[in-house]
Amino acid sequence: MADLFIKQGKQYSEARPSYPQELFQFIASKTPACDLAWDVGTGSGQAAVSLAGIYKSVIATDASQNQLEFAAKLPNSSVTTESSVDVVTIAQAMHWFDLPKFYQQVKWVLKKPHGVIAAWCYTLPDVNESVDSVFGRFFEDSRPYWDAARELIVDKYGSIAFPFKPVEGEDHTGPFGFKTERLIDLETYFTYLRSGSPYQTAKKKGVELLRNDVIEDFHRAWSEDGNGQKMVTFPVYLRIGRVGNPS
Repeated sequence: MADLFIKQGKQYSEARPSYPQELFQFIASKTPACDLAWDVGTGSGQAAVSLAGIYKSVIATDASQNQLEFAAKLPNSSVTTESSVDVVTIAQAMHWFDLPKFYQQVKWVLKKPHGVIAAWCYTLPDVNESVDSVFGRFFEDSRPYWDAARELIVDKYGSIAFPFKPVEGEDHTGPFGFKTERLIDLETYFTYLRSGSPYQTAKKKGVELLRNDVIEDFHRAWSEDGNGQKMVTFPVYLRIGRVGNPS
C-alpha cells in the first residue's frame, strides 16, 4: 500500500499542471505586503514555488508525506504566529478540509484586516473535440469513485463555504477565472488521469478505468491530427477574500 501512495505522489508531481503567473500576480496585488505566505495542502509544491518568487518567506505544509517527498525544496521558509501571515493559499485542496476548523486557524494567522485567503481549483482539461469526447466517457465512468467533496470542484468552488470579505477593488469573492496550459504527449496525459483520486480509488477496488478499449480510443483520437504533443488547457477558478477586523 505504501508503494502505491509513493507512486501516486510521483505521478501527481509529474503530471499535474502548474498555475499561471497571472493568478499569483493577482493574489499578490491584493495582499497587504509580500513578507509571508502559507501554502496549505501544498502537495508536490507547484504553487509554493511560484509564491517563493514573490513573497520573502513561504511556509509549505501538507498532510501527505508522500506528496512532500516530491515537492521542490524552498530556501525561504519560516514559522508563523498570530496575525503574521499576509496570504494563505490553497491550490486544488480546500474541498478536502474540515473548513470550520481550518478557517478558525486562517483567521488567527492572517494580518488584520487585510490579510488574504486565496483558494483555487482547476476543472476538466480541454485538448480538442476528439480527445475531449473520449475523456467525457472516462469522466462519467469515474463518477462512482468520487468523494462527494469533488463536486465542489465541478461547481468551480462557487458553492464552497467562504466567510470572508471582498479584497480591495473587488465587490465579491469570486470565483475569478484563469487558465493554465501544458504541452504534453499522450503518455503524460495518461499519467495525469492515473494520478487522480477517482482513478486511485477505483484501482484499489479492483476496477481499471483505463481499460484497453479506452486506451485505444484515446490513442485514435490523439493521433488524428498527426501531432504527438498537444496543448492541454485547464480552467482555473479562484476564491479570494480578506479576513477583516475581528468581531
